[in-house]
Amino acid sequence: MGMKKVGEAYLPLHRGKAPPWLFIRMKELAKLLMSTIASEYGRKGILERLADPVWFQALGCALGYDWHSSGLTTVLTAALKEALNELDLGVMIAGGKGKSALRTPEEIEKIATRYDIDAAPLIRASKLSAKVDNAALQDGFSLYHHSLLITEEGEWVVIQQGMNTQLRMARRYHWLGSKVDSFVIEPHYGIISESRPDMVLNLVARESEGVRRASVDLIKEGTGRLMRLMNEYRVLRMPRRLDWDALERAYQLNPSSYEELLGIKGIGKSALRALALLSELVYGERASVKDPAKYSFTFGGKDGVPFPVDLKLMDEVISYLRGKDLPRPIRTNLKNLEEYLV
Repeated sequence: MGMKKVGEAYLPLHRGKAPPWLFIRMKELAKLLMSTIASEYGRKGILERLADPVWFQALGCALGYDWHSSGLTTVLTAALKEALNELDLGVMIAGGKGKSALRTPEEIEKIATRYDIDAAPLIRASKLSAKVDNAALQDGFSLYHHSLLITEEGEWVVIQQGMNTQLRMARRYHWLGSKVDSFVIEPHYGIISESRPDMVLNLVARESEGVRRASVDLIKEGTGRLMRLMNEYRVLRMPRRLDWDALERAYQLNPSSYEELLGIKGIGKSALRALALLSELVYGERASVKDPAKYSFTFGGKDGVPFPVDLKLMDEVISYLRGKDLPRPIRTNLKNLEEYLV
């Protein structure tokens, strides 16, 4: 299955953690909201909304987190993860921040076993989406948060966030499983953030197709040829360090496409940047430097911006929603989502 990226968002880096009194309420309200959405629109409705960066941001604000905080992504995802894991909606989340992100493949395996679906394409989507946003889209942000939402039908969404310590900003990336067949050609759909064209090497732009083809051709010429070219053009701003073992491994594997090249272990930012620069010098193919990147409060924000969280009102809304005769959530044994939607 292919994928489509549907957005990005910039957020200032903030220190500290969500206070327990807020996180508990965020989780409880998230459980009620996710149950209602699943009942009205099915599991697909949950994925489509969480894959929308504007909707995700608004949800964080509605649950009382700061609209301008990098922590909105990590805390909201953690609250959703606990909420969905406690519900019976057929949607679960793998991964998270830091060490939790490293456990994503292991958690995907557990979820896939529970839902009786193939884990392999989900793990591939997880790894490739991270590789794209960390290496193929070189925008100055390094990933530190990665999560994958999975339904029992095998549909998924990736929500991940990168950090730029010099700018003290974070950028969030959303991926939505779709009919798009490529991970490397215009995966963006909707973008939210301050554009920074001065710092971007966008190797997944449509305009970079020539560079992607030339990069694969250069790999096929072997590391000896690459070394000679690097020495010839050493006066230019080539990466100082390259993983030549990875480049040799890529030569031996003989990738037929840029997507295959991207999936090879060790092929990261430096290798892709070097290949892009050489593609321009040798073949005249120039990479895009276009940055693909381009809210409302309900209960307030934890830092008092624009006003303190109204705990009484938040508790009243939770109580009210619990008492409403809301539609029953769909059951996990409903394999055919279309039956429910009809």
